[in-house]
Amino acid sequence: MSTYHIPVLLEESVSALAINKDGVYVDATFGGGGHSRAILDRLGKKGTLIAFDKDAEALANAPKDKRLILVHNDFRFVHNYIRYYGFETVDGILADLGVSSHQFDTGERGFSFRFDAPLDMRMNTLAQKSAKIVVNSYSFEELETIFRLYGEVEISRKIADMICKEREKSPIQSTDDLGRAIADALPKFAEHKYLAKIYQALRIEVNGEMNSLEKFMAGATKSLVSGGIISVITYHSLEDRIVKNFLKSGNASGEVKRDLMGRGISPYLPVNKKPILPGEEEISGNTRARSAKLRIAQKR
Repeated sequence: MSTYHIPVLLEESVSALAINKDGVYVDATFGGGGHSRAILDRLGKKGTLIAFDKDAEALANAPKDKRLILVHNDFRFVHNYIRYYGFETVDGILADLGVSSHQFDTGERGFSFRFDAPLDMRMNTLAQKSAKIVVNSYSFEELETIFRLYGEVEISRKIADMICKEREKSPIQSTDDLGRAIADALPKFAEHKYLAKIYQALRIEVNGEMNSLEKFMAGATKSLVSGGIISVITYHSLEDRIVKNFLKSGNASGEVKRDLMGRGISPYLPVNKKPILPGEEEISGNTRARSAKLRIAQKR
């Protein structure tokens, strides 16, 4: 488990669920199973954990436990599967968003520019769309948009233009091909920073992450019992904004609806007004924890 993925904010995110030993819980992002195992350790014999992951390699590491229901699918379908398995509501939901350490460190998956590998980036390896398809078939306008919106890349137009010109010569097949195609546009003092943003944008587009997250948050809101807890760990501003808005207002835009008296209506009560951040000790042992933020809320 620890070599596949090091769970971030493990104790904080799981303890926040205040687990009832006979309750029903969801780990929306199984990954290396660290959070799931911690939840199972707190559940009794009658408790249930439903764990989701799009990546079959992740679910292959799951423990054999009668209390664990594994779902090989996108967490956007959380409400559907909770109902499918016979539950009206659940007592708590945890999600650790982003990419697992295993996905980043497995070169052939194409998630990292550290390796020369096929441009893939699919979390679900059965999915049709890969980063190679995005890079070679999207229009200039579409590429510019995803780099600007999903990567917040300041030179999105220049990057999109260079990709379009390079692929006219020959298809961009690998991470090295992509690196060479855009090399002249990257500031030498911040090359890795820009590459990280570009790869983030491509990964989000390939996996439909923002749309999935919005549907997950809506489904989680419908699925939680009154008084139930949602505990979500985010890693970049785009996903954190969506989670923050849902916990504030019940929707992705953050627009708070008001009752006849002008009072704000929200399905959640915040447990922590400010996000919980990892400490220096955790960051020193796992540098990928540096950007993590934990938000916790209780269903009204």
